Amino acid sequence: MDALLATIPSPDRGVWYLGPLPIRAYALCIIAGIVVAIWWGERRWVARGGIKGEVTDIAVWAVPFGLVGGRLYHVITDNQKYFGPGKDPLAALQIWNGGLGIWGAIALGAVGAWIACRRRGIPLPAMADALAPGIVVAQAIGRLGNYFNQELYGGDTTLPWGLEIYRRVTPEGREDALAGIAIDHTPIQVVHPTFLYELLWNLGVALLIVWADRKFRLGHGRVFALYVAGYTAGRFWIELMRTDEATLIFGTRVNVFVSAIVFFGAVAYFVIAKSRGEREDVAALRGTGGDPAEPGAEAADATDVTGAEAVEDKSVAGDNEDDAAEKDKKNSPESVKPE
Repeated sequence: MDALLATIPSPDRGVWYLGPLPIRAYALCIIAGIVVAIWWGERRWVARGGIKGEVTDIAVWAVPFGLVGGRLYHVITDNQKYFGPGKDPLAALQIWNGGLGIWGAIALGAVGAWIACRRRGIPLPAMADALAPGIVVAQAIGRLGNYFNQELYGGDTTLPWGLEIYRRVTPEGREDALAGIAIDHTPIQVVHPTFLYELLWNLGVALLIVWADRKFRLGHGRVFALYVAGYTAGRFWIELMRTDEATLIFGTRVNVFVSAIVFFGAVAYFVIAKSRGEREDVAALRGTGGDPAEPGAEAADATDVTGAEAVEDKSVAGDNEDDAAEKDKKNSPESVKPE
């Protein structure tokens, strides 16, 4: 009984209704995380020499790509939930019911960011370094959505911070962990809150990369690589604790393998990129990877034109001066010969 009193209660629901409009805690957490990532990324980008508003421009591309990528990864790796006998394939589109894979979100989100950076002449590694701490904090905020959904938890535990799981039902009496409401708050299970473990780990990673960035002036994508390495190191052991349904490879959850592979890739990049030197000058690099029609390129073109015009004017002025000198020479007394 004492152990139960010390445990963490779950919310009685994850969805509220404003008339016919469902307000989902999971969606609110995702939105809040995106807002924090953009706000913090904007501050860091400006501090590194970028222009205010550019992070928002990048987010317009990266966020939709990331949401699509996250959902695709989830559907591919957990396809048994949506395809097969008795399954509803259309449920794969119901993103509001949860199910976003961070690997797909980062991968496809990076593609969207790359497109946006190319359009504005911004080096992607520099932008990624500015965004990294905000991204991992956004992930931490997003894990609160799993708390409201009563999902992503581990096995049974008697630890004081064990999470109480309730039986949720719809008004019709049908059991529904996502859309239902817990009428009886007697826990049917007390489990490891692995979502909370990951939340705290992510906040620790954010502190680590901010500290390392300030102390060693990391650049060329190394802050982002350190974030990826730190996150995957934690995801590896947390994934091993989870008991929710997942695709298995050789009896091990697929995300355990993905975490290990991505970790070593991030570490390799972090080491290799060190040879590029200290943090790049964002202002000096502007336009190196962009369209010639970018503002920076237009300014350069204008400078070239102005310079050419100046040279031409100088040449014309010089010719006029030479003509005048020649005329004066002919009219001078020395030039008049005695007859």
